[in-house]
Amino acid sequence: MPAHPASNIEPQFSRLTALLAEWQAVWRPLPFTQRRAAWCDRYPELTETLLGLSDAQLAHLQADPWHDSPLADRLPVAELAELVELSPLSATGESLPEAWSQHVGGRKWQQIEAFVRHLDVAPHERLLEWCAGKGHLSRALARWHGREVSALEWQASLCEEGQRLAVAQQAAVRLYRQDVLADEVVGFLSADTHVVALHACGDLHLGLLERAVASGFAVTLAPCCYHRTQAADYRPVSQLGRTLCHSHSLHLERADLALAVQETVTAPLGVRRHRERANAWRLGFDELQRELRGVDTYLPVPSLAYGQMPERFDAFCHWAAQCKGLALEDGLDYRRYEAAGWQRLAEVSRLELVRHLFRRPLEIWLVMDRVRRLEEAGFRVEIGTFCAHRLTPRNLCIRARTS
Repeated sequence: MPAHPASNIEPQFSRLTALLAEWQAVWRPLPFTQRRAAWCDRYPELTETLLGLSDAQLAHLQADPWHDSPLADRLPVAELAELVELSPLSATGESLPEAWSQHVGGRKWQQIEAFVRHLDVAPHERLLEWCAGKGHLSRALARWHGREVSALEWQASLCEEGQRLAVAQQAAVRLYRQDVLADEVVGFLSADTHVVALHACGDLHLGLLERAVASGFAVTLAPCCYHRTQAADYRPVSQLGRTLCHSHSLHLERADLALAVQETVTAPLGVRRHRERANAWRLGFDELQRELRGVDTYLPVPSLAYGQMPERFDAFCHWAAQCKGLALEDGLDYRRYEAAGWQRLAEVSRLELVRHLFRRPLEIWLVMDRVRRLEEAGFRVEIGTFCAHRLTPRNLCIRARTS
């Protein structure tokens, strides 16, 4: 689909809704929390194909679910791949000076640089960053466009550090401590404001869009973390989205929205191995706690930061049991439970490939719902990508203005 304009999204939006609804029985359940997903009995041939995948095939599909997929005969792989294809938005060809990247992480700076190059700012517009953090993006914008940038951030410590950096780098940035969801934010907004937001989460970027609809200012937004919302059930923000969900019986809950942002840039080998071991041990403990409690349901335990994982599986089980108020009897065969955990991880990793296939379609659908909300309010909207997938899978961008 071309990056601009967005006014032709209705066929894609409609077809994505239909496919998400048709296959929701397989992509919504969480195989990690179940000994065997309920849909496996409904789709035995798909299940057989998944569980029969080699480790090499598994790794390939985890990295690229669209090409050379052995699931193409069982799932609408080709059609989904076509529906999620978005072109890059137009951008300036110049790069930002490397010296401006001081105090910003390498990959984060590359995202900022790409985002800045995709901003289409009119001469009369006042730039305002939404959820600015330390104002890294604001400083780049102020230097690039040679004008003052206002930045809104809730955390006082981030505002203070961001203002210090702006002064040190002689960037014309003013940071304000402001809850962007509070009514007082309207004091920063007017029809000639251009609000920018790079990876604003959930309700924060939805609030921005509703303020834009009310005031008519321009928006450049890269949304993120759609599940960070107060509402337990997702209500489409566009009239078309609500109509499509009703007609196709698609109902999304907050937990479903998290799927859209579960894809990450490949981590270093050591981090991946740590993650695999942590997941296998969680599943091994799950086998143990089901037998111990006599209750065949998943029992979630807290996450452990990297480096805090116990060195042995039995120590992990004692930690997890203590977290859940369980007493472990002496003489448990921890090797058996650990082996069961690794076996379940091998199965879960294959069954979750179905969810991987619907991650990007769900994210595109959510972004299209936001685009359509703006269009219904009279905005001209462009949708496309602003950076390569390798920099961040959250590379979708909405550009909108009323004139």
